[in-house]
Amino acid sequence: MVGARKRFTIGVDDRVAPPQAALLGVQHFLSMFGGTVLVPYLTGMSASLAIMCSGVGTILYLLVTRGKIPSYLGSSFAYITPIAIVAASGGIGAACGGIVAAGIVYMGVAGLVKLVGTGWIDRFLPTVVVAPVVIVIGLGLASDAVEMSFFNGGYDSGGGFVASGAVVAFISLAVIVATSCLPGMWAAFPVLIGIVVGYVAAVCFGLVDFAPVIEAPWVGLPSLVFPTFELSAMVLIAPVALVAIVEHIGHLLVVGQVVGKNYNGMLSRSLLGDGLATTVAGLVGGAPATTYAQNIGVMSVTRVYSTQVFWYAGAFALIVGGFCPKLEALVNSVPSCVMGGVSLVLFGLIATNGMSMLTPDKVDFSDSRDLMIVASVLVLGIGMECAGIVIPLGDYSIPGMAACAILGVVLNLALPRSQESSPQEPTE
Repeated sequence: MVGARKRFTIGVDDRVAPPQAALLGVQHFLSMFGGTVLVPYLTGMSASLAIMCSGVGTILYLLVTRGKIPSYLGSSFAYITPIAIVAASGGIGAACGGIVAAGIVYMGVAGLVKLVGTGWIDRFLPTVVVAPVVIVIGLGLASDAVEMSFFNGGYDSGGGFVASGAVVAFISLAVIVATSCLPGMWAAFPVLIGIVVGYVAAVCFGLVDFAPVIEAPWVGLPSLVFPTFELSAMVLIAPVALVAIVEHIGHLLVVGQVVGKNYNGMLSRSLLGDGLATTVAGLVGGAPATTYAQNIGVMSVTRVYSTQVFWYAGAFALIVGGFCPKLEALVNSVPSCVMGGVSLVLFGLIATNGMSMLTPDKVDFSDSRDLMIVASVLVLGIGMECAGIVIPLGDYSIPGMAACAILGVVLNLALPRSQESSPQEPTE
């Protein structure tokens, strides 16, 4: 476009000054915080351990992937139901044993992928399947963003519309949008600036409770929970790793789309890193790990892809969750409406990344086959995710994201092709 301004970009392998990298890391930390602490809240696990393990898991992931894939690992929502069931009957220790087993399943699949290669990705997960699944990942979270923005996190408990919270959410949103349009390095910090300004606005509206911050000590250690290995718990929790693996592959493809790289050749390492993070979390009482869509959204809006930043984000989570309760309480005091305003941008950007994959050379909407696959995946996935519907399968449940991905794979394999095209070779 004539007169368009070229946006500032920091590549995957680029490095920035440590103070700047630290601020960028804090931005990623704050973006994942709400989701990471929600999982232990719903399952009875320790929020501090979940935060600490997210930092440890991210660092392990970066080590395994040799610092080549920019991703942050937080608590996985896929395991909430089975963990809650096991914790209620056998205790948190038994749930941790199941989490360790899930991590081992992850690593087993990573080894299998290493043996058979990644050529199957183009066959089972072509763009016509991946693109709508990516859109579902973003738009499926839309209801969460709106609930946080308009109800300040109280929607599920029957809370009513919070006008002041909605104002704060849109202040956060407006600041992020405005800051992302600024020239130079300012555009690298829109999420952090939006959270800070939104937090100040929330204070002015009386939405922040400082009592837990004042009462929390500066230095402290979380209470570790060690696993007990019970067969029934492991059988219930471990297979959920297969659902999380589908989500992981989707996120990896999105990351590649965002940063302009093909990570198919590193899928085994990526799965191994996630599996190790989940195993370590289970050994000390933390929640199982997964790559986070929120942080992919941050990369989309900031165009800062450097893995250096994620080292700082992981280190900050390790310190806050493992050694500094006061900082944890301060971050936890950020109202849901602030993060709702942030999420309105981040989740939408994930969806637009999926839309950008629907190019005419990869998806032909004049072909009824491609049209039907995309349409079916979108409606099933978005409908299930936004309505909170899961498909029961014995003691397990299949969420909308996994269900629509399975549907897309089945339709892609079953529907006849009007013309065959040679799959693109993945790059290392």
